[in-house]
Amino acid sequence: MTIPSASRHRPRRPDWAGRNYTLLTAAAVVTGLGNAGALIAAAFAVLDAGGDSGDVGLVAAARTVPLVVFLLIGGAVADRLPRHRVMVAANTLNCLSQATFAVLVLSGEARLWQMAVLAALGGTGQAFFSPAAEGMLLSSVEGEQAGRAFAVFRMGMNGSQIGGAALGGALIAAFGPGWVLAVDAAAFALAGALRAFLDVGPVARRESGGMLRDLREGWQEVAGRAWLWSIVVQFSVVNAMVAAVEAVYGPLVAEEHLGGARPWGLALAAYGVGTVLGGLLMTRWKPRRLLLVGTVCVFPFALPSAALAVPLPVPALCAVMFVGGLSIEVFGVSWMTALHQEIPEDKLSRVSAYDWFGSVSMVPLATALTGPAENAFGRTAALWGCSALILLLTLAVLTVPEVRQLRRRTDAPAAAHAEPAEPTEPAAESAISQY
Repeated sequence: MTIPSASRHRPRRPDWAGRNYTLLTAAAVVTGLGNAGALIAAAFAVLDAGGDSGDVGLVAAARTVPLVVFLLIGGAVADRLPRHRVMVAANTLNCLSQATFAVLVLSGEARLWQMAVLAALGGTGQAFFSPAAEGMLLSSVEGEQAGRAFAVFRMGMNGSQIGGAALGGALIAAFGPGWVLAVDAAAFALAGALRAFLDVGPVARRESGGMLRDLREGWQEVAGRAWLWSIVVQFSVVNAMVAAVEAVYGPLVAEEHLGGARPWGLALAAYGVGTVLGGLLMTRWKPRRLLLVGTVCVFPFALPSAALAVPLPVPALCAVMFVGGLSIEVFGVSWMTALHQEIPEDKLSRVSAYDWFGSVSMVPLATALTGPAENAFGRTAALWGCSALILLLTLAVLTVPEVRQLRRRTDAPAAAHAEPAEPTEPAAESAISQY
C-alpha cells in the first residue's frame, strides 16, 4: 500500500494566484496592518505633544496635499520605470519617515512642524506608490478569474485594516503611539522586501517620449472613454462627501446624540465587516454589466449621511454602514475589472494616477468646508446635502451609455488592447448573470 506524500495534501494555490499576485497581496496585508494603526497613532502623537484638534487636522492635511500634488507625476514615473522599483523606493521613503516619526515620539522631542514634514514625506511616498501598485496588480492577473482575484485582494486589504485599527488602538493604550509608528515602519520594510521579489520579466519595456507626453497620453486614455472620466468625476465628489461625513459630521453626531465615540466605532466596524463580506460575494458573482451593477451600488453611499441627519439609533446606523461597506466592494471589484480589461497595460499606472487624483483631490476642500457649511445651513441640512449630491451624481453617471453597456469580456486581457474598445453585446446570458 502506497502512503500518499505530504506534498499531495499541501493546499494548492489557485491558478489565477500567480507569484506576483501572491507577493502583492501579502505585502498589502502587511502594510494594511501597520498603516491602520499608524493613522490613529499619528493623531494621538500630536495630542500627546500638546496639540489640539486643529493641529491633528494640520498634520493630516500635510499628508494629503503632496499626495494630490505628486499623483500624476507618480503615475507617469510608474509607466516609465519598472513598477516594482517605484514601489520599493516609495516603501523605503515611508519606512524611513515613519521610523523617524517613531524615534521623535518615543524620545518626547516631537514638534508639530517635524510631524507635519514627516507626514508630507509619507504622502509623497504614497503618491508614487499607489499608481505603480495598482498598475502592477492589474497586470498580475488575466482571464476570466480577474474579478475573483481582485475581490480576494481587497478582502485581504480590508481585513488587515480592520485588524490593524483594532490592534493599533490596543497597542497605543498599552505602550503609546511611538511604538505603533515603529511597527508601521517595520511593516513598510517587510512589504518593500516582498515587493523587491516581483517578477517584471514578462512585462514589455515601455518607451517614453518625455514626462509631459506621458501625462498627455494618460489623459487621452481617460478623456477618450466616457465611462472612465464620468465615474472619476463622480467619485471626486462622492469621496469628498463620504470623507466629510466620516471624519467630521459622524463623530460630532455620535458625541451629541448617540453616546460618544464607542457607538461611532461600532458603526465604522460594521462598515469594515461589510467590505469583507462584499469581497467574499464578489469572489463568486461575475455581473456581466460591470459598471451598471457597480454604479447602482453607489446609491447606498448616500445612506450614512441621511442616517446621521435623522439621526437613526445606533443599531440602524450600524446596519446602514454595513450595507455601505458591502456595496463599495461590489463597485470596487467591478471598477478594477473594467480597468483591467479595457486599459492597455503600458498605460495602467497613468490612468490609475488620474483615477486616484480624482478620488482624493476634493477631500481636503470638503473637510475644510464642513464647518462653514454647518454654520451656514445647519448640520442636518449639510448632511442631507451630502446625500443629495451622491444621489444626483450617480443618477447622472447612469445616463452615460457606456456605463450601462460595458460588458465583462472573456477574451484577451487588457494588455492586448491598444485602443479604446466599444462595449460589446454578450453572445448569451444566463438568468443568474443578466447584468
